[in-house]
Amino acid sequence: MTNSNNWFANWFDSPYYHILYKNRDYNEAEIFIQNLTNYLNPKKEDSILDLACGAGRHSIFLNKLGYSVTGVDLSPNSIETALESKKDKLDFDVHDMREVYKNKGFNFVFNLFTSFGYFESNEENLKMLNSVEQTLKEEGTFVLDFFNAHKVIANLVLEEKKEVEGVNFNITREVKEGCILKNINFETGGVKQSFQEKVQAITLNDFEFLFKNTKMKIIATFGNYSLEKFDQENSDRLIIIAQK
Repeated sequence: MTNSNNWFANWFDSPYYHILYKNRDYNEAEIFIQNLTNYLNPKKEDSILDLACGAGRHSIFLNKLGYSVTGVDLSPNSIETALESKKDKLDFDVHDMREVYKNKGFNFVFNLFTSFGYFESNEENLKMLNSVEQTLKEEGTFVLDFFNAHKVIANLVLEEKKEVEGVNFNITREVKEGCILKNINFETGGVKQSFQEKVQAITLNDFEFLFKNTKMKIIATFGNYSLEKFDQENSDRLIIIAQK
């Protein structure tokens, strides 16, 4: 098991991460992107940075809609897969989202599917947000899609077993020191493997505090991929739209 503060660098680059999450709902992702672009109404000449893009599912669909998209992720394995889809106006690169990718290089930055809250401190969270601000052009827009931490904690599934591609994953969850922990244990080739996901349980109030320490202002919040109003008790997601 990795106890590294950078657990995400190890787990997200593991082939077993991609096995466990291979059945993610692409249709849901496309509906979200369609609703989001309808709301934001980007111009076709606008550039979009998909920050922590994984294997690129959101980037690929954005490009199909006609936008110029760059997807970046810390995982070389994910980017290697994403690069198989590289084409005109669609590119991918390995990058740590805590650092500025391209100064004032993009009209929009998207950080989707709970790709935030991995770090050990608010200082690192702020570093990431300030990097986004520097990456945006003037009056650029940032979209952050996070889980609704309040609802996740209230409905936490403590134990779960899942078989994918012959691998039996034993998953346990707990809340500890302001973080939601997901312990993933399995055996393959006679070797026991263990990983842990650790995501800060950041609420809307927490995000409002963070954004007040940046040059970006929250202009809208939504509670699901249909972009309905955010409700702390019932919403599945916390989607934040912020502007530089």
